[in-house]
Amino acid sequence: MPASARIKGRPASPGYAEGRIHLARDPGDSDYVPASSAEGEIEALQTAISVAISGLQTLVERAEGDAVDILEFQLAMLADDTFFEVASAKIGEGAQADIAWRYALDEEIAGYLASDDEYFKARSADLTDIRDRVLGALTGAGETVIPAGSIYIGDDLTPSAFLSHDWRGGGIALRRGSATSHVAMLARAAGVPAIVGIGAAGGAEGLEDGVSALLDSEQGVLIAEPDAKERAEFQAAYERYLKTIRDADRNAVQPALTADGERVEIFVNIADPSEVDAIDVATVDGVGLMRTEFLFGGDRGLPDEDDQYAAYRKVLEWADGKPVIIRTADIGGDKPIEGYSVEEDNSFLGMRGIRLSLRRPAVFRQQIRALLRSAPSGRLKVMLPMVSVPDEIDRAIALFEEEARLLETEGVEHAIPEIGIMVEVPSVAVQPARFARAAFFSIGSNDLTQYVLAVSRDNADLSELADPADPSVLALIENVVAVARAQNREVSLCGDAASDTRLVPLLLQTGLRKLSVAASRIGMVKEVVRQWRKAEPAPGLRHTA
Repeated sequence: MPASARIKGRPASPGYAEGRIHLARDPGDSDYVPASSAEGEIEALQTAISVAISGLQTLVERAEGDAVDILEFQLAMLADDTFFEVASAKIGEGAQADIAWRYALDEEIAGYLASDDEYFKARSADLTDIRDRVLGALTGAGETVIPAGSIYIGDDLTPSAFLSHDWRGGGIALRRGSATSHVAMLARAAGVPAIVGIGAAGGAEGLEDGVSALLDSEQGVLIAEPDAKERAEFQAAYERYLKTIRDADRNAVQPALTADGERVEIFVNIADPSEVDAIDVATVDGVGLMRTEFLFGGDRGLPDEDDQYAAYRKVLEWADGKPVIIRTADIGGDKPIEGYSVEEDNSFLGMRGIRLSLRRPAVFRQQIRALLRSAPSGRLKVMLPMVSVPDEIDRAIALFEEEARLLETEGVEHAIPEIGIMVEVPSVAVQPARFARAAFFSIGSNDLTQYVLAVSRDNADLSELADPADPSVLALIENVVAVARAQNREVSLCGDAASDTRLVPLLLQTGLRKLSVAASRIGMVKEVVRQWRKAEPAPGLRHTA
């Protein structure tokens, strides 16, 4: 490797890090000491699986939000005897436990990666995580150990390895990976700088363990063994970044006014009611997206009405009169729930979101009752996901009205909230005027981007194509905003694009004035809004850059 190597990647989580490179190691590289019999090998494997399950359970107890869902999926997979049975059969043929376990998982991982279903491709990282945790327990290597303050370099990073490490001062640079992967999502939530795709740029194969490095995830650059000039430039950029963060935090409670003096409302996205405990309600204009999938699946099974009511009421009371948009269960696609969702060949184009809710009316009615009961506690709005035709809104509203009449008969306090829709399917974005019964629109940039460009947001190999800044995506967003304004209908955007400070100016140029962002990005997004000034693009050049 030359004295200084500059390797380009794609930003996945913003920030800067300086430290020594830590090259990933295969947990199966440690020597496994075989047992003296097949029975001993099976017992060793059982013990290793138990150790892995215990480790995951410990992580679940410390985790919150989306991290809990990821870990509970892995626990469910480990608790299933399928992999153990395949490995046991291999042991019966004379294989050692570590080889048998690799055989069982590698075959499954290969199947997931070869699937036409992008959900299964994305979940291959979870299977890799399961494989490596058990191998670590078998060989005595234990969990992945990453020295404090290191810049981790690997093909990818498993979710549990990320959650097991204290990343203060460190960063991540992955040869493959995706900006929409589980680890990228966890990194953004934790404020850990990360870039992906450094293998595609070339030069990453020459990186050496332990050398000093600089990671600039704002620009998507990793510099190994930097020279004095590169260090000085990095330090200057880092100090500017820190000042921006300090200014953003200091001014977070102030309203977001553009340089032209126009007000932009900033809302927050939450995945679990406990998240609001760490958010100052004074910094936001309300909740632009409260996901409800956290209530479903895992050891909890399907939630009852009272559990849902308590969760919704907690957030409404925290909001103190500010609007709270709660999305009905968006299950299916990349969020299957055993016993509720449907197994199908292409889950992203199948039974998910409102389609599944209408197909499972008994479960949907329970959620509706909980929402109706919680509505008097605050300013509730309900959002339907994955709407593609107007009839789905009509059928959902009819169920809300039916359950409201039943609650009235029972003498239970309730209120019917405004009911709006996610705009994430091209049929809605192309002709939003057809969806006149929706009280409001909320644009889901993640799904809209993948459906418009025909690129799964979980496909690491095509992540560069899944760009919400693509002119076709921006044109559809602009169309939705224009129609909503003409009909005097509220419109916001709650996808990841709203939290990306590089994309915020483009979103504002479409006419959007309501953005719902990750809690960690509230101040930063407000700072970008304050620096933005409306400018009319040159004729014929709208959304072509």
